[in-house]
Amino acid sequence: MNAPLYNTEILRLAASIPFGERLSAPDASVEKRSPVCGSRVTVDLVVDAAGKVSEVGMLVRACALGQASSSLMGAHVVGRSAAELAQARDQLTAWLAGERDAPPDWPGMEIFAPALPHRGRHASIRLAFEAAAEAAEQAGR
Repeated sequence: MNAPLYNTEILRLAASIPFGERLSAPDASVEKRSPVCGSRVTVDLVVDAAGKVSEVGMLVRACALGQASSSLMGAHVVGRSAAELAQARDQLTAWLAGERDAPPDWPGMEIFAPALPHRGRHASIRLAFEAAAEAAEQAGR
């Protein structure tokens, strides 16, 4: 696998993170940090009566891979349930760890295939999905 770790699509996503403002009254807010590189992602969520994400706010202070992952998560999080977010988080974790052959069932995740051999980068890629899954679970309680 000789694909560059930082390609044009990663950099494009990193520069176009949706929901780049924190919410003033979230149902839940979770911050996750990578102990390896110091990347940090905070996700604020509001969920509707059906338990689906209806509003999102994020503060992303991460490397390009963490920013790109936050961008993909944010682009497709509205309308998702806590269970769907937990599944995406778990699939991403398993794929990065080599325990799953296919990328997660989340649009665009195959873009991180060049990062698979770079274990030190995995935590940053997982941050947004970990924060969103935990926030959705908290909001649904």
